[in-house]
Amino acid sequence: VKTDKPIEAQYTALGPNEVSSVEFDAENDTYKKYEIWYPSEMKDRSSAYPLVVLANGTGTPASKYKSVFKHLASWGFIVVGNEDLNSRTGASSSASLDFMLKLNEDRESDFYGKIDVDNIGIGGHSQGGVGTINAVTNQENGDFYKAMFTASATSSFWGQQSQLGTDWSYDVSKIKIPYFMVAGTGDFDAGTAEDITATEGQGITPLWSLNTNYSNIPDTVTKVMARRVNTDHSDMVNHADGYMTAWFMYWLKGDVQAGNAFFGDDAELLENANWQDVIRSQ
Repeated sequence: VKTDKPIEAQYTALGPNEVSSVEFDAENDTYKKYEIWYPSEMKDRSSAYPLVVLANGTGTPASKYKSVFKHLASWGFIVVGNEDLNSRTGASSSASLDFMLKLNEDRESDFYGKIDVDNIGIGGHSQGGVGTINAVTNQENGDFYKAMFTASATSSFWGQQSQLGTDWSYDVSKIKIPYFMVAGTGDFDAGTAEDITATEGQGITPLWSLNTNYSNIPDTVTKVMARRVNTDHSDMVNHADGYMTAWFMYWLKGDVQAGNAFFGDDAELLENANWQDVIRSQ
């Protein structure tokens, strides 16, 4: 992944932690298993770690996101996902969170007392972006999340009954936590449509969709929007990984340097040649 600025480069690279992983049977035919990555030092330390739940893109289970899980874990996060191929309702992410919270209370588990329940984030790509929004706004345990991120979240056009169906819909006006949303300028992501009424040229995450979602999120919420230049839909997972990591480092670990990517008059994201259409609430 080509980086343009120091903070982007720092958090695109692997972090300082060696990492380990473990799988658990989900006892559910849809979710199949929970895949968890974590800093290897965790078992030998008494401290708790922030948790990030990852929602799957269409047909892309957690087992195909290993590099993303490993990357976040190397920066000191516990990361969990499952094998759900259709994550849009947020139910499978909710199940992943419940499973981790249960392990956190299980004295026989390696994760006992190791999850910082006050610092839990969630992110997802494509359909997983829809699942992320719905996990935060529609699921019973949605209030556990402190920050969220989506890469190329499927636009509201596709959530219409006449398109993919209303179970692809979402309501960003219900969001109450800091939200970083990104997409690419490539043809498949951006398309050519300029609003939801267009019947042709609708990309997965066109600029009009990002702008609409940004506007519909309450102004009381910290929100950041950006598009990666010359990057298309499938590549947004890895090409936004550095700033996704920085976002969670800031909100879940209090890393002030990471926050400099987004906040302040000289925020790095504003001057990064890899990114355009940046809008911030502060």
